[in-house]
Amino acid sequence: MAKIDSMVQDFLAQKRIAVVGVSDKRETGCNLGYRKFKQAGYTVTAVNPRLTTFEGEPCYPDLKSIPEKPQAVFILANPHVTDLIVQQCIDLGIKHVWMHCMMGTKPGLAANMTSVSATAVERCRENGITVIPGSCPNQFLEPDFGHGMMRVIWRTLGFLKISDAPVQPAAH
Repeated sequence: MAKIDSMVQDFLAQKRIAVVGVSDKRETGCNLGYRKFKQAGYTVTAVNPRLTTFEGEPCYPDLKSIPEKPQAVFILANPHVTDLIVQQCIDLGIKHVWMHCMMGTKPGLAANMTSVSATAVERCRENGITVIPGSCPNQFLEPDFGHGMMRVIWRTLGFLKISDAPVQPAAH
C-alpha cells in the first residue's frame, strides 16, 4: 500500500472533521468536501471567519471556537491561513491535517491552486501531526468521475507520493 493510501485511511478513520475554507460566495471544492464528508456519516464542522452558518449549520471562525474538538482538519484555503490553522491544531492537540492541492502532492506545480504551506507541513511533522500535504479527499471519499480520474492520473504521474523530505514551497 502506498504511503498516501495509509495516511488517507488514518485520516478517514477520524469521525469529527473540521473543513476550513467553505464559501457562501461561490461553489468550491471545499464545499464539495464538506458535503461528501457529511454524506459519508462524518460529524463535519465548517470553518470560515466570515460566516456564522454554512448550509444551515453553525460555522465557526477558527478551530478553537468549535465546541467539540475535531479529530481531523481538512484545509482548502490560502497557505497563510494554513499556517494559522496548523498552529491551532498544535494548540488543540489535533493529530490529523489534510492540506488540499490541485496537483496531488506536488504543490510547486500549482502555485495558485494549493493550500499547502511548507512551513505548516514542517510544523505538523515536528509536533507529531500526521499531515497529507496535497491531493484532495474528494479523490478518495466516494469519488465522482472527475476526482476518480484525477486520482488515477496523479498516481500514474507520481503526484501522489509523499516524502518525509521538506516540502518545496509553491513557486509564485
